[in-house]
Amino acid sequence: MEKEKFFIDDSYIKELLTVKASDEEIEKILDKAERFEGLNHKEVAALINAEDKHFERIFKIAGKIKEHIYGDRIVLFAPLYISDYCVNRCKYCGFKCDNKFNRKKLTMDEIRSEVKILEAMGHKRLALEAGEDPVNCPIDYVLECIKTIYDMKLGNGEIRRVNVNIAATTVENYRKLKEIGIGTYILFQETYNKDTYEFYHEAGPKRDYYYHTTAFDRAMEGGIDDVGGGVLFGLYDYKYEILGLMLHNEHLEEKFGVGFHTISVPRICSAEGVDKSFPYAVSDEDFKKLVALIRIAVPFTGMIISTRETMEMRKDLIKTGISQISGGSSVEVGGYTKREKGGSQFILNDSRNADDIIYWLMEEGLVPSFCTACYRKGRTGDRFMSLAKSGNIKNVCLPNALLTLKEYSLDYGNERFSAKANELIESKIPLIQNEKVREKVKENLVRLEKGERDLFF
Repeated sequence: MEKEKFFIDDSYIKELLTVKASDEEIEKILDKAERFEGLNHKEVAALINAEDKHFERIFKIAGKIKEHIYGDRIVLFAPLYISDYCVNRCKYCGFKCDNKFNRKKLTMDEIRSEVKILEAMGHKRLALEAGEDPVNCPIDYVLECIKTIYDMKLGNGEIRRVNVNIAATTVENYRKLKEIGIGTYILFQETYNKDTYEFYHEAGPKRDYYYHTTAFDRAMEGGIDDVGGGVLFGLYDYKYEILGLMLHNEHLEEKFGVGFHTISVPRICSAEGVDKSFPYAVSDEDFKKLVALIRIAVPFTGMIISTRETMEMRKDLIKTGISQISGGSSVEVGGYTKREKGGSQFILNDSRNADDIIYWLMEEGLVPSFCTACYRKGRTGDRFMSLAKSGNIKNVCLPNALLTLKEYSLDYGNERFSAKANELIESKIPLIQNEKVREKVKENLVRLEKGERDLFF
């Protein structure tokens, strides 16, 4: 890709942010969003600058989209930090190379100890995380960690899908990640504004804005068709960042036929050894707005929120867009085995354990899902999106969510938990529209009770 044809144009984005749409134009855009058609970046720009009076409808449409496409399902995952060695000096990150603490990378035995705990927590999906250090954390080490995770079994516990969040790399390395069987490759842009990006990334390979921003092109060229983007909201104007995300998504759709599988919305928060003043910090009100705007713009893209946010904020955002959350998280290397305190990337605001979060979701009438079926059935990339946009994804997602919740209940739930889970499952079965699928779910629930596992559509 030639730099002069780069898909992020700073002056263009700033020009878009000066445009003021009429009430009539905004209502027409919202009519389109309400038909689940998604929005282009120009339409999103018009809504970004809309007066507050329009956001009541924007929130309603976001909630309608969330309910129509995702129903009551919330996918659960946990991060697993394998190394905090890093050669970058990023002003906002606790892992930056000039922070002084005892750094660590996990041995394979330590990986097994971490995974043993995560499997005992019921997790089936992990997000593997690591700092960037080609000496202490080379791609071969990452691949060995992934293989060790997949090979680790504890009773009925197993990690069925490892998503990977590591630094921008080469097509060859992305091909290796594809071959070992990762789920989604995740990379946060941090900020799409080049000047701001270079200000916060003082030194190290991550300072190369162009190389970092084109990482998904190389991942797609390496065969990875599920990629997850994200911005660290608070480094720059959130309105600019939303348009950056939209332009990036459109670029991938135009070039590879599929855009982001997921979008993460982390918000800047404190970390040890970093400057805590962020002039573009996003207020709670604006944060809710940006989540709703992204949801109506890309209705079929999963949205992820981490334990950076409080329980109350996560509850609000689930209603208007979030479809995946982490639970029982540790953001320290070796944190699940409670090793001595070292460095961490950021401070958690929702420190509840996985059981508490799962039970809380059920009390809210939501279905905690541990499903990884689409990855293993080859429903990735454009195949997943075509199924989602046709509406047929409902015939697999809710059934698989109910089966994984039943599996979790049988393997890890106490009497109180199991009673709640069974009550929730029974209430959701009638919502399965396809009669054959509905009856198969009932049959599979019985098979799970008899000891079978990993039944999915």
